[in-house]
Amino acid sequence: MFIKSKIIVIKIGGSTFGQHDTTIEDLVTLQKRRVPVVVVHGGGNAVNDWLARLNIPTRFLQGLRVTDGDTLRVVTAVLAGLVNKELVSEIGRLGGKAAGISGVDGLIVTGRNNNRELGLTAEEVTCNPRLLRVLINNGYMPVVAPVCLNDKLKGNEEINLLNVNGDTIAACIAASLQARELVFLTDVPGIYDDSKQVISHMDSGTARDMIESGTASGGMIAKLEAGMIASQQVALTRIIDGRVDHALLDEIEGKGKGTTIVN
Repeated sequence: MFIKSKIIVIKIGGSTFGQHDTTIEDLVTLQKRRVPVVVVHGGGNAVNDWLARLNIPTRFLQGLRVTDGDTLRVVTAVLAGLVNKELVSEIGRLGGKAAGISGVDGLIVTGRNNNRELGLTAEEVTCNPRLLRVLINNGYMPVVAPVCLNDKLKGNEEINLLNVNGDTIAACIAASLQARELVFLTDVPGIYDDSKQVISHMDSGTARDMIESGTASGGMIAKLEAGMIASQQVALTRIIDGRVDHALLDEIEGKGKGTTIVN
């Protein structure tokens, strides 16, 4: 039976791929312990690599990828295809049971964008977790690629998809499932203050101040914004260093280090 209060949503950052293999091990261990987990993954480095191979320029605006039609095709192929299936296959190799999907499948995630500078990148998303619940209830670990449906779908567009930041989609999914915890696995120990010290706890107001003051920059802006979104429905949002061996298990067992964001 679906029990919403036990679900953990985990965002795996693309920058941590290949650093250590313990994240996949930890995911399988959690599944074997009957902890319901939803995984959202990035893969920006893999996307950048393929864009470079195809001579397609890469540009970011406030931590979000600026996406045109050619870029979106590569994003979809690399994230929903190559990266997603590599993760699912590795989970299966280690004895886990995963289902690789994207935000488009089951119409889980619908996005919109009012900023023309971002092109085909979603700024805001809404989530319908029905398919995720079906998978969880049947013993699968959903592994979600950050591509979603365009909510301005008219049926005559060449591309009806949108690229979406993985942190944004993870926060939306966690909130829609009212997960007990949202964990961001990153390549830093947590959120730093002006003195380059890790902030152990912060509320949404502090996160907003860090963005507006410029203290937070690049990819951390998206994580802080996602943390603010999730904190309205999720009891605990954590940003931890995914490069540390068994960081995920330590986090679930209450021994993790990093930054906590609360409402």
